Amino acid sequence: MRLSLNVQIFLGVIVGVVLGLFLNHAGNDSQLSKQGLYFSGLVGNLFVDLLKMILVPLVFTSIAVGVANLRVHQQMHRVWLCTLGFFVISMMAAILLGLGATQLFEPGKGLTLDLFHDAMSGFQAKQMGFGDFTSSFLHALFVNPFAALAQGNVLAIVIYALFLGIALVMGGERYRNILLLLQEGLEITLRMVGWIMRLSPFGIMALLMQLVIKQDVAVLTSLIKFILVVLGTTLVHGFLVLPLMLFLVTKISPSKFFSGAREALITAFATSSSSATLPVTLRCVEQHLHVKPDIAGFVIPLGATINMDGTALYEASAALFIANLAGVELDISQQCIVFFTAMIAAMGAPGIPSAGMVTMVMVLQSVGLPAEAIAILLPIDRLLDTVRTMVNVEGDMIGSLVVQKLVFKINQLKG
Repeated sequence: MRLSLNVQIFLGVIVGVVLGLFLNHAGNDSQLSKQGLYFSGLVGNLFVDLLKMILVPLVFTSIAVGVANLRVHQQMHRVWLCTLGFFVISMMAAILLGLGATQLFEPGKGLTLDLFHDAMSGFQAKQMGFGDFTSSFLHALFVNPFAALAQGNVLAIVIYALFLGIALVMGGERYRNILLLLQEGLEITLRMVGWIMRLSPFGIMALLMQLVIKQDVAVLTSLIKFILVVLGTTLVHGFLVLPLMLFLVTKISPSKFFSGAREALITAFATSSSSATLPVTLRCVEQHLHVKPDIAGFVIPLGATINMDGTALYEASAALFIANLAGVELDISQQCIVFFTAMIAAMGAPGIPSAGMVTMVMVLQSVGLPAEAIAILLPIDRLLDTVRTMVNVEGDMIGSLVVQKLVFKINQLKG
């Protein structure tokens, strides 16, 4: 009997972690460990590259077709409002949870920056204030679409696809052939996603094996309290807060959701990229969770670009952690600044591994913390990135279910 894809992925996770622990114990300088690292890097990078290859055509066609279909059904503005409303509320809940837990457990107190002097001495921080970041973020929204497609600039692709989808509807029957072409393009792209997913058990196994082999246990031990606080609050948000929001709106049980979402969540954990996971996320919400394609095709790609619950929670917690290390007490007004800048920075962070490190500098500088202290987070960022990316993707999937239910209720009320 052939095993299901979910079972194959689960077995891949176990094998990857076990092999990684064995090779890590053997030592990074051993020949066996080097060969294992080479093999895992080759297979893991191939899997991620395949997902990235399909990403741009998938985002472009799904957004354009999704918007066009929403306009046809006279519900685009409702989907827009419900989607953005859910994204903002879930990110606010994540940031408040992160700030509250960091205040309560106070990770970083008792440690000093001297402990990380060697790591910080070789790090060059990119200086970017709030104004510069805002200007850069807005400038990145409107880019030559051909350049955006060639460079894989997901945010710019989303914006252009939104414009195109609206223009297709405004043109009506005149542009019907173009809409049909885009719909067929989306169908072909989803077929290719299915092919790539057959390789996912091997790709995920290799990625996790590579992560475990490379992890520096000594550095993890010195920062264990902060790691536990971030992992704990991220998991609380992912396994309690988001499922509660889903149940309150849709009455869908957490067990039913996680059963349908498992494939995408494991892929997100392994790749640490919500953008690379996007093809799998779309497949799960449409086929397993039964979200309508027009809603899923709009909410999921947009969420992969701007809905970053895990990243927002992490950046807010990390700012307070570094403040503790530096011996700085942040007052309520400064914590409010951290709250809003973490939300904006998370929305501007691209869905790629460790992208939050770039925008983290802006959060630190907003309250006068040393940007160079970001070097403290570098050794542990890859580990934390796996969990926060999984929660980012979970937020997108739950968002699509919540939006679908809210739009249905609004349509019923409007008669």
